Amino acid sequence: MHILIVGAGYTGLTAAKDLLAAGHKVTICEAAPAPGGLASGFRGSDRWEWPLERFYHHLFETDSDLRSLIGDIGQSDKLFFEAPRTVQWWRGRTWQLDSPVKVLQLPLMPFIDRVRFGFAIAYLKYIVRDWRPLERETAASWSRRVMGEKAYTGMIEPLLRGKFGSLAETVNMAWLWSRFKARSFKLGYYRGGFQAFADDMVKYVVNKGATVHFNRPLTGLTYDGQAWFATSPNGEILNADRVLVTTGPDVLKRLVMSLPATYLAGLEKLQSLGAMVMTLALRQPLTENDYWINMPKPEFPMLAMVEHTHFIDAKHYDGDHILYCGDYVPVDHPYMTMSRNEIIEAFLPALQRVNPAFERSWIRDAWVHRERYAQPVAPVNHSGSIPPIKTPVDGLYWASMSHVYPWDRGTNFAVEIGHRAAAVLIADNK
Repeated sequence: MHILIVGAGYTGLTAAKDLLAAGHKVTICEAAPAPGGLASGFRGSDRWEWPLERFYHHLFETDSDLRSLIGDIGQSDKLFFEAPRTVQWWRGRTWQLDSPVKVLQLPLMPFIDRVRFGFAIAYLKYIVRDWRPLERETAASWSRRVMGEKAYTGMIEPLLRGKFGSLAETVNMAWLWSRFKARSFKLGYYRGGFQAFADDMVKYVVNKGATVHFNRPLTGLTYDGQAWFATSPNGEILNADRVLVTTGPDVLKRLVMSLPATYLAGLEKLQSLGAMVMTLALRQPLTENDYWINMPKPEFPMLAMVEHTHFIDAKHYDGDHILYCGDYVPVDHPYMTMSRNEIIEAFLPALQRVNPAFERSWIRDAWVHRERYAQPVAPVNHSGSIPPIKTPVDGLYWASMSHVYPWDRGTNFAVEIGHRAAAVLIADNK
Protein backbone atom coordinates (compact mmCIF):
# COMPACT_ATOMS: atom_id res chain seq x y z
CA MET A 1 0.00 0.00 0.00
CA HIS A 2 1.35 3.44 -0.96
CA ILE A 3 0.50 6.06 1.65
CA LEU A 4 0.96 9.79 1.14
CA ILE A 5 1.51 11.81 4.33
CA VAL A 6 0.85 15.54 4.20
CA GLY A 7 3.17 17.26 6.67
CA ALA A 8 6.61 16.39 8.05
CA GLY A 9 5.95 17.42 11.62
CA TYR A 10 6.34 15.00 14.51
CA THR A 11 2.96 13.38 13.79
CA GLY A 12 3.70 12.73 10.14
CA LEU A 13 7.22 11.46 10.77
CA THR A 14 6.08 9.13 13.56
CA ALA A 15 3.28 7.72 11.43
CA ALA A 16 5.76 7.23 8.57
CA LYS A 17 8.08 5.22 10.81
CA ASP A 18 5.28 2.87 11.89
CA LEU A 19 3.83 2.49 8.39
CA LEU A 20 7.23 1.63 6.95
CA ALA A 21 7.74 -0.97 9.68
CA ALA A 22 4.41 -2.51 8.64
CA GLY A 23 5.64 -2.88 5.06
CA HIS A 24 3.89 0.07 3.43
CA LYS A 25 5.40 2.49 0.94
CA VAL A 26 5.45 6.07 2.26
CA THR A 27 5.79 9.47 0.61
CA ILE A 28 5.82 12.68 2.67
CA CYS A 29 5.05 16.13 1.24
CA GLU A 30 6.03 19.12 3.39
CA ALA A 31 5.34 22.70 2.35
CA ALA A 32 8.18 24.11 4.46
CA PRO A 33 11.88 23.79 3.58
CA ALA A 34 12.56 21.62 6.65
CA PRO A 35 10.77 19.11 8.89
CA GLY A 36 9.49 19.66 12.41
CA GLY A 37 6.23 21.60 12.04
CA LEU A 38 5.60 23.80 15.07
CA ALA A 39 8.81 22.42 16.62
CA SER A 40 10.98 23.42 13.66
CA GLY A 41 13.88 25.78 14.15
CA PHE A 42 15.86 28.60 12.55
CA ARG A 43 19.39 29.95 12.72
CA GLY A 44 19.65 33.57 13.79
CA SER A 45 23.33 33.70 12.87
CA ASP A 46 25.77 31.68 10.80
CA ARG A 47 27.82 31.45 13.98
CA TRP A 48 25.15 29.60 15.92
CA GLU A 49 26.11 26.00 16.59
CA TRP A 50 22.50 24.90 17.11
CA PRO A 51 19.28 26.03 15.47
CA LEU A 52 16.63 27.49 17.78
CA GLU A 53 12.93 26.58 17.91
CA ARG A 54 10.59 29.16 16.38
CA PHE A 55 8.30 28.55 19.35
CA TYR A 56 9.78 27.68 22.77
CA HIS A 57 9.95 23.93 23.40
CA HIS A 58 11.07 21.45 26.04
CA LEU A 59 10.22 17.91 27.16
CA PHE A 60 8.81 16.73 30.45
CA GLU A 61 10.08 13.62 32.20
CA THR A 62 6.59 12.18 31.71
CA ASP A 63 6.74 12.53 27.90
CA SER A 64 7.00 8.79 27.41
CA ASP A 65 5.95 8.64 23.75
CA LEU A 66 8.59 11.09 22.58
CA ARG A 67 11.26 9.61 24.84
CA SER A 68 10.51 6.12 23.50
CA LEU A 69 10.64 7.36 19.91
CA ILE A 70 14.03 8.97 20.51
CA GLY A 71 15.23 5.61 21.79
CA ASP A 72 13.64 3.72 18.88
CA ILE A 73 15.75 5.63 16.36
CA GLY A 74 18.90 5.13 18.42
CA GLN A 75 19.37 8.69 19.69
CA SER A 76 18.76 8.41 23.45
CA ASP A 77 22.23 9.75 24.19
CA LYS A 78 21.15 13.13 22.74
CA LEU A 79 18.41 13.64 25.33
CA PHE A 80 19.20 15.36 28.64
CA PHE A 81 17.24 16.83 31.55
CA GLU A 82 17.80 19.86 33.75
CA ALA A 83 15.80 21.71 36.40
CA PRO A 84 15.67 25.33 35.24
CA ARG A 85 13.93 27.94 37.38
CA THR A 86 10.22 28.52 36.69
CA VAL A 87 8.61 31.56 38.31
CA GLN A 88 5.41 33.61 38.53
CA TRP A 89 5.54 37.39 38.28
CA TRP A 90 3.44 38.91 41.04
CA ARG A 91 3.53 42.32 42.72
CA GLY A 92 6.71 43.50 41.11
CA ARG A 93 8.86 40.42 41.58
CA THR A 94 9.19 36.73 40.72
CA TRP A 95 8.11 33.80 42.91
CA GLN A 96 9.38 30.29 42.28
CA LEU A 97 7.04 27.56 41.02
CA ASP A 98 9.55 24.74 40.44
CA SER A 99 8.64 22.53 43.40
CA PRO A 100 5.46 21.71 45.32
CA VAL A 101 6.83 23.52 48.39
CA LYS A 102 7.58 26.67 46.39
CA VAL A 103 4.10 26.66 44.89
CA LEU A 104 2.56 26.43 48.36
CA GLN A 105 4.74 29.34 49.52
CA LEU A 106 3.41 31.65 46.80
CA PRO A 107 1.53 34.35 48.76
CA LEU A 108 -1.32 34.77 46.30
CA MET A 109 -3.80 33.56 48.90
CA PRO A 110 -4.06 32.75 52.62
CA PHE A 111 -2.18 29.68 53.84
CA ILE A 112 -5.29 27.53 54.32
CA ASP A 113 -6.31 28.20 50.72
CA ARG A 114 -2.83 27.26 49.56
CA VAL A 115 -3.13 23.94 51.38
CA ARG A 116 -6.55 23.33 49.83
CA PHE A 117 -5.09 24.18 46.42
CA GLY A 118 -2.19 21.78 47.00
CA PHE A 119 -4.49 18.90 47.93
CA ALA A 120 -6.61 19.56 44.83
CA ILE A 121 -3.54 19.45 42.57
CA ALA A 122 -2.33 16.23 44.22
CA TYR A 123 -5.79 14.72 43.70
CA LEU A 124 -5.76 15.63 40.00
CA LYS A 125 -2.19 14.48 39.42
CA TYR A 126 -2.07 11.25 41.42
CA ILE A 127 -5.65 10.08 42.01
CA VAL A 128 -7.76 10.93 38.97
CA ARG A 129 -7.33 8.39 36.17
CA ASP A 130 -10.50 8.87 34.12
CA TRP A 131 -10.77 12.39 32.71
CA ARG A 132 -14.15 11.93 31.07
CA PRO A 133 -16.30 13.02 34.03
CA LEU A 134 -14.18 16.17 34.29
CA GLU A 135 -15.01 17.34 30.78
CA ARG A 136 -18.67 17.78 31.77
CA GLU A 137 -17.78 20.90 33.78
CA THR A 138 -15.75 24.00 33.00
CA ALA A 139 -12.34 24.38 34.59
CA ALA A 140 -13.51 27.65 36.14
CA SER A 141 -16.53 26.05 37.80
CA TRP A 142 -14.65 22.98 39.08
CA SER A 143 -11.76 25.05 40.42
CA ARG A 144 -14.04 27.45 42.27
CA ARG A 145 -16.00 24.57 43.80
CA VAL A 146 -13.08 22.32 44.77
CA MET A 147 -10.11 24.66 45.21
CA GLY A 148 -12.02 27.69 46.46
CA GLU A 149 -12.57 31.17 45.08
CA LYS A 150 -9.23 32.54 46.27
CA ALA A 151 -7.26 29.72 44.70
CA TYR A 152 -9.21 30.18 41.50
CA THR A 153 -8.63 33.92 41.26
CA GLY A 154 -5.01 33.64 42.39
CA MET A 155 -3.78 30.66 40.38
CA ILE A 156 -6.27 29.17 37.93
CA GLU A 157 -8.00 32.19 36.45
CA PRO A 158 -4.72 33.87 35.38
CA LEU A 159 -3.65 30.64 33.67
CA LEU A 160 -6.95 30.26 31.81
CA ARG A 161 -7.31 33.92 30.87
CA GLY A 162 -3.67 34.21 29.91
CA LYS A 163 -3.95 31.33 27.47
CA PHE A 164 -7.55 31.53 26.24
CA GLY A 165 -8.55 35.16 26.77
CA SER A 166 -12.30 35.68 26.32
CA LEU A 167 -12.76 31.90 25.92
CA ALA A 168 -11.31 31.11 29.37
CA GLU A 169 -14.65 30.41 31.03
CA THR A 170 -15.58 27.88 28.32
CA VAL A 171 -12.58 25.53 28.69
CA ASN A 172 -13.43 22.23 30.35
CA MET A 173 -11.80 20.71 33.42
CA ALA A 174 -10.35 17.71 31.57
CA TRP A 175 -8.01 20.08 29.73
CA LEU A 176 -6.82 21.59 33.01
CA TRP A 177 -6.42 18.11 34.53
CA SER A 178 -4.12 17.16 31.65
CA ARG A 179 -1.89 20.15 32.37
CA PHE A 180 -1.25 19.02 35.94
CA LYS A 181 -1.15 15.32 35.08
CA ALA A 182 1.51 15.48 32.40
CA ARG A 183 3.93 18.04 33.82
CA SER A 184 7.22 17.55 35.65
CA PHE A 185 9.61 19.97 37.33
CA LYS A 186 12.61 18.61 35.43
CA LEU A 187 12.67 19.58 31.75
CA GLY A 188 14.37 17.87 28.82
CA TYR A 189 16.03 18.97 25.60
CA TYR A 190 17.57 17.32 22.56
CA ARG A 191 21.17 18.08 21.66
CA GLY A 192 21.01 20.33 18.63
CA GLY A 193 17.44 21.32 19.42
CA PHE A 194 14.08 19.95 18.33
CA GLN A 195 15.02 20.66 14.71
CA ALA A 196 17.91 18.23 15.10
CA PHE A 197 15.50 15.52 16.24
CA ALA A 198 13.19 16.16 13.27
CA ASP A 199 16.23 15.96 10.96
CA ASP A 200 17.27 12.68 12.61
CA MET A 201 13.75 11.34 12.10
CA VAL A 202 13.87 12.22 8.41
CA LYS A 203 17.19 10.42 8.04
CA TYR A 204 15.69 7.40 9.80
CA VAL A 205 12.54 7.13 7.65
CA VAL A 206 14.46 7.81 4.43
CA ASN A 207 16.90 5.05 5.36
CA LYS A 208 13.88 2.78 5.83
CA GLY A 209 12.60 3.59 2.35
CA ALA A 210 10.43 6.72 2.65
CA THR A 211 10.47 9.49 0.05
CA VAL A 212 10.37 12.98 1.57
CA HIS A 213 9.68 16.15 -0.44
CA PHE A 214 10.35 19.56 1.12
CA ASN A 215 9.16 22.89 -0.32
CA ARG A 216 6.27 20.83 -1.67
CA PRO A 217 2.96 22.51 -0.84
CA LEU A 218 -0.16 20.88 -2.24
CA THR A 219 -3.06 22.64 -3.91
CA GLY A 220 -5.50 19.76 -3.87
CA LEU A 221 -6.22 16.13 -3.04
CA THR A 222 -8.68 14.24 -5.24
CA TYR A 223 -9.95 10.66 -5.27
CA ASP A 224 -11.14 8.86 -8.41
CA GLY A 225 -12.58 5.84 -6.62
CA GLN A 226 -9.35 3.85 -6.86
CA ALA A 227 -6.45 6.16 -6.08
CA TRP A 228 -5.65 9.55 -4.57
CA PHE A 229 -3.98 12.31 -6.56
CA ALA A 230 -2.05 15.16 -4.93
CA THR A 231 -1.47 18.27 -7.03
CA SER A 232 1.38 20.75 -6.51
CA PRO A 233 1.42 24.42 -7.60
CA ASN A 234 3.78 23.56 -10.48
CA GLY A 235 1.30 21.03 -11.82
CA GLU A 236 3.13 17.93 -10.61
CA ILE A 237 0.85 15.12 -9.50
CA LEU A 238 1.56 12.37 -7.01
CA ASN A 239 -0.71 9.37 -6.66
CA ALA A 240 -1.21 7.12 -3.64
CA ASP A 241 -3.59 4.49 -2.32
CA ARG A 242 -4.23 6.28 0.98
CA VAL A 243 -3.64 9.79 2.34
CA LEU A 244 -2.89 10.88 5.91
CA VAL A 245 -3.20 14.64 6.47
CA THR A 246 -1.41 15.91 9.60
CA THR A 247 -2.13 19.65 9.25
CA GLY A 248 -4.80 21.82 10.83
CA PRO A 249 -8.47 21.65 9.85
CA ASP A 250 -8.28 24.72 7.59
CA VAL A 251 -5.67 23.04 5.39
CA LEU A 252 -7.68 19.82 5.27
CA LYS A 253 -10.75 21.77 4.13
CA ARG A 254 -8.74 23.60 1.47
CA LEU A 255 -7.09 20.47 0.08
CA VAL A 256 -10.10 18.13 -0.03
CA MET A 257 -13.15 19.60 -1.75
CA SER A 258 -15.13 16.37 -1.46
CA LEU A 259 -15.63 16.39 2.33
CA PRO A 260 -19.24 15.56 3.24
CA ALA A 261 -21.30 18.48 4.55
CA THR A 262 -21.83 16.94 8.00
CA TYR A 263 -18.12 16.25 8.43
CA LEU A 264 -17.26 19.74 7.22
CA ALA A 265 -19.72 21.22 9.71
CA GLY A 266 -17.92 19.34 12.48
CA LEU A 267 -14.58 20.79 11.41
CA GLU A 268 -16.08 24.27 11.44
CA LYS A 269 -17.00 23.86 15.11
CA LEU A 270 -13.41 23.17 16.19
CA GLN A 271 -12.02 26.29 17.83
CA SER A 272 -8.36 27.21 18.10
CA LEU A 273 -6.10 30.15 18.80
CA GLY A 274 -3.06 31.39 16.96
CA ALA A 275 0.39 31.98 18.41
CA MET A 276 2.84 34.85 18.12
CA VAL A 277 6.34 34.57 19.53
CA MET A 278 9.01 37.23 19.35
CA THR A 279 12.51 35.86 19.91
CA LEU A 280 15.23 38.27 21.02
CA ALA A 281 18.98 37.73 20.80
CA LEU A 282 20.28 39.85 23.68
CA ARG A 283 23.82 40.98 24.37
CA GLN A 284 23.34 40.22 28.07
CA PRO A 285 20.77 38.28 30.13
CA LEU A 286 17.45 39.88 31.02
CA THR A 287 17.20 38.05 34.37
CA GLU A 288 19.73 36.54 36.73
CA ASN A 289 18.61 32.92 36.37
CA ASP A 290 14.90 32.66 35.52
CA TYR A 291 14.02 30.31 32.66
CA TRP A 292 10.23 30.55 32.49
CA ILE A 293 8.32 33.58 33.78
CA ASN A 294 4.52 33.40 33.84
CA MET A 295 3.32 36.92 33.14
CA PRO A 296 -0.10 38.05 34.44
CA LYS A 297 -2.34 39.46 31.72
CA PRO A 298 -3.52 42.09 31.03
CA GLU A 299 -0.86 43.57 33.31
CA PHE A 300 1.72 42.42 30.72
CA PRO A 301 1.34 42.23 26.94
CA MET A 302 2.46 38.59 26.76
CA LEU A 303 1.65 35.26 28.40
CA ALA A 304 5.24 34.24 29.12
CA MET A 305 8.85 35.31 28.95
CA VAL A 306 11.16 32.36 28.43
CA GLU A 307 14.90 32.98 28.81
CA HIS A 308 16.07 29.93 26.88
CA THR A 309 19.74 30.43 27.71
CA HIS A 310 19.04 29.91 31.42
CA PHE A 311 18.19 26.35 30.34
CA ILE A 312 20.49 25.78 27.35
CA ASP A 313 24.01 27.22 27.37
CA ALA A 314 24.43 30.43 25.38
CA LYS A 315 27.63 28.99 23.86
CA HIS A 316 25.45 27.10 21.37
CA TYR A 317 24.18 30.47 20.08
CA ASP A 318 27.55 32.23 19.82
CA GLY A 319 27.01 33.89 23.19
CA ASP A 320 23.61 35.36 22.33
CA HIS A 321 21.22 35.37 25.29
CA ILE A 322 17.93 34.08 23.92
CA LEU A 323 14.62 35.43 25.22
CA TYR A 324 11.19 34.39 23.95
CA CYS A 325 8.14 36.59 24.48
CA GLY A 326 5.03 34.68 23.49
CA ASP A 327 1.27 34.78 23.47
CA TYR A 328 -1.74 32.82 22.24
CA VAL A 329 -4.21 35.11 20.50
CA PRO A 330 -7.19 34.99 18.13
CA VAL A 331 -6.11 34.96 14.49
CA ASP A 332 -7.48 38.49 14.01
CA HIS A 333 -5.43 39.90 16.91
CA PRO A 334 -3.07 42.79 15.99
CA TYR A 335 -0.08 40.63 16.99
CA MET A 336 -0.72 38.51 13.91
CA THR A 337 0.00 41.42 11.55
CA MET A 338 2.18 43.87 13.51
CA SER A 339 5.72 44.41 12.26
CA ARG A 340 8.75 43.26 14.21
CA ASN A 341 9.57 46.82 15.34
CA GLU A 342 5.98 47.46 16.40
CA ILE A 343 6.05 44.36 18.60
CA ILE A 344 9.42 45.32 20.08
CA GLU A 345 8.03 48.74 20.98
CA ALA A 346 4.92 47.15 22.51
CA PHE A 347 7.05 44.79 24.63
CA LEU A 348 9.82 47.19 25.73
CA PRO A 349 7.98 48.49 28.82
CA ALA A 350 7.41 44.92 30.03
CA LEU A 351 11.08 44.05 29.59
CA GLN A 352 12.04 47.15 31.53
CA ARG A 353 9.64 46.25 34.35
CA VAL A 354 11.32 42.87 34.72
CA ASN A 355 14.78 44.48 34.58
CA PRO A 356 14.81 48.30 34.98
CA ALA A 357 18.33 48.42 33.50
CA PHE A 358 17.16 46.95 30.21
CA GLU A 359 17.73 49.11 27.13
CA ARG A 360 16.85 48.57 23.51
CA SER A 361 20.58 48.53 22.73
CA TRP A 362 20.73 45.12 24.43
CA ILE A 363 18.87 43.65 21.44
CA ARG A 364 21.28 42.29 18.83
CA ASP A 365 18.49 40.92 16.65
CA ALA A 366 14.86 39.86 16.84
CA TRP A 367 12.52 37.52 14.96
CA VAL A 368 8.76 37.16 14.96
CA HIS A 369 7.07 33.83 14.23
CA ARG A 370 3.34 33.27 13.96
CA GLU A 371 1.01 30.32 13.44
CA ARG A 372 -2.75 30.49 12.97
CA TYR A 373 -3.39 26.97 14.31
CA ALA A 374 -1.49 26.67 17.57
CA GLN A 375 -3.82 26.08 20.55
CA PRO A 376 -7.08 24.09 20.29
CA VAL A 377 -9.88 25.20 22.59
CA ALA A 378 -11.74 22.45 24.49
CA PRO A 379 -15.26 23.38 25.69
CA VAL A 380 -17.53 21.20 27.83
CA ASN A 381 -18.05 17.65 26.46
CA HIS A 382 -15.46 18.29 23.79
CA SER A 383 -14.65 14.62 23.19
CA GLY A 384 -17.90 14.28 21.25
CA SER A 385 -16.68 16.91 18.79
CA ILE A 386 -13.36 15.28 17.89
CA PRO A 387 -13.63 13.68 14.42
CA PRO A 388 -12.30 10.13 14.08
CA ILE A 389 -8.90 9.74 12.42
CA LYS A 390 -10.56 7.83 9.60
CA THR A 391 -12.66 10.36 7.69
CA PRO A 392 -15.90 9.53 5.82
CA VAL A 393 -14.00 9.87 2.54
CA ASP A 394 -12.61 6.53 1.36
CA GLY A 395 -8.86 6.28 1.96
CA LEU A 396 -8.53 9.68 3.68
CA TYR A 397 -7.24 10.01 7.25
CA TRP A 398 -6.68 13.08 9.42
CA ALA A 399 -4.52 13.32 12.55
CA SER A 400 -3.89 16.74 14.04
CA MET A 401 -3.33 18.75 17.18
CA SER A 402 -7.10 18.66 17.70
CA HIS A 403 -6.93 14.87 18.12
CA VAL A 404 -4.58 14.88 21.13
CA TYR A 405 -7.38 16.01 23.49
CA PRO A 406 -7.66 15.92 26.46
CA TRP A 407 -3.91 16.47 26.42
CA ASP A 408 -2.52 19.87 25.59
CA ARG A 409 -0.71 20.38 22.31
CA GLY A 410 2.98 19.45 22.35
CA THR A 411 5.61 17.25 20.75
CA ASN A 412 4.94 14.24 22.96
CA PHE A 413 1.29 14.08 22.02
CA ALA A 414 2.08 14.79 18.36
CA VAL A 415 4.11 11.58 18.50
CA GLU A 416 1.30 9.72 20.28
CA ILE A 417 -1.29 10.73 17.67
CA GLY A 418 1.17 9.73 14.93
CA HIS A 419 1.37 6.23 16.39
CA ARG A 420 -2.41 6.11 16.71
CA ALA A 421 -2.99 7.27 13.11
CA ALA A 422 -0.59 4.67 11.75
CA ALA A 423 -2.35 1.96 13.77
CA VAL A 424 -5.71 2.94 12.28
CA LEU A 425 -4.27 2.86 8.76
CA ILE A 426 -2.57 -0.47 9.32
CA ALA A 427 -5.73 -2.04 10.81
CA ASP A 428 -7.86 -0.78 7.91
CA ASN A 429 -5.54 -2.10 5.24
CA LYS A 430 -4.57 -5.58 6.38
